[in-house]
Amino acid sequence: MPLLGMVGWRGMVGSVLMDRMAAEGDFKLVKTRFFSTSAAGKAAPKVDGESEPTLRDATDIASLGECSHIISCQGGDYTKQVYPQLLAAGWKGYWIDAASAKRMDDDTVIVLDPVNLGVIEQALQKGTKAFAGGNCTVSLMLLALGGLFKAGAIEWLNSMTYQAASGAGAANMKELLSQMGCVHASVKDMLDDPSSSATAVEAKSREADLPKDAFGHALAGSLLPWIDKEVENGMSREEWKGQAETNKILGLESDRTVFVDGICARVGVLRCHSQAFTIKLKEDMPMEEIEQLIKSHNEWVDVVPNNKEASLSELTPAAVSGSLRIRVGRLRKMQQGPQYLTAFTVGDQLLWGAAEPLRRTLRIILSFEANQ
Repeated sequence: MPLLGMVGWRGMVGSVLMDRMAAEGDFKLVKTRFFSTSAAGKAAPKVDGESEPTLRDATDIASLGECSHIISCQGGDYTKQVYPQLLAAGWKGYWIDAASAKRMDDDTVIVLDPVNLGVIEQALQKGTKAFAGGNCTVSLMLLALGGLFKAGAIEWLNSMTYQAASGAGAANMKELLSQMGCVHASVKDMLDDPSSSATAVEAKSREADLPKDAFGHALAGSLLPWIDKEVENGMSREEWKGQAETNKILGLESDRTVFVDGICARVGVLRCHSQAFTIKLKEDMPMEEIEQLIKSHNEWVDVVPNNKEASLSELTPAAVSGSLRIRVGRLRKMQQGPQYLTAFTVGDQLLWGAAEPLRRTLRIILSFEANQ
């Protein structure tokens, strides 16, 4: 039976991955060895399948090297430290990574099988052993608009993202909640007083002493119009990933590049990323055809009617949090002309944007090996 190494299984993405693997019976297909960077020797979690009872040291290359498959949600620094050592030790197993460290490496495939199963299968045939989940907003975008990408209908796309606090990590999401609590506490007496003016309440709320260890800035009652490091041309690295990862996932060569740009912002939402798109189509298409291409591409996408009630009840983070559904709405032609399309999407970035492609890739690899 394949020996699966699990690293980083207690974090935000890792815990969601564990839940999904348990729900889908993935642990029954492998024997599991759990690793830890801080608790080696302690009891490992119990799963519905064969597993080792004790946590192993996540930096023990010999122990990692005994695994035929490794899924890591430990982060990019861990990948940069451990993966080269594994290869130097002669490891020939499959590496499946949630981090961005190897995404753009030539020996690595970015996985999103409802969109690029053919790319994944071709890579396996060629002997590729490294696979990485994609950027959360890119993965959610491709699932939402996959039908238009598959049809080759998109000339360029501009994305304005509204990214949840949990996308930055567990500590960040908790900090947002703490900030919310501090803001409320600072104005509670005024809220209880019907004579308090709204402007006075708002002004007082800005005086609240907020914890900022994780974000470095106030997110509660505000937003952060920059995510990740600065790169060239005034872009953030999160924005740079849009075009780079989209085209790699789709397997497009440079002469077929789909141009993707935009601005990424962090908003005061706990979970689920939203995106507003301006899309230039290669040619005019009827809205009925556009909607059909979108909703027929995969089983998880839902087209939300472009009206006020449906948008407010179905096209929100609260409506999809904790589910695999990808909602696409606000679809309409823009006043710039019939080739210009607007859309708004929302999806759970901890599921399709992170954990789900990893567990599905493990199954694809196991199936490939069984048929060799």
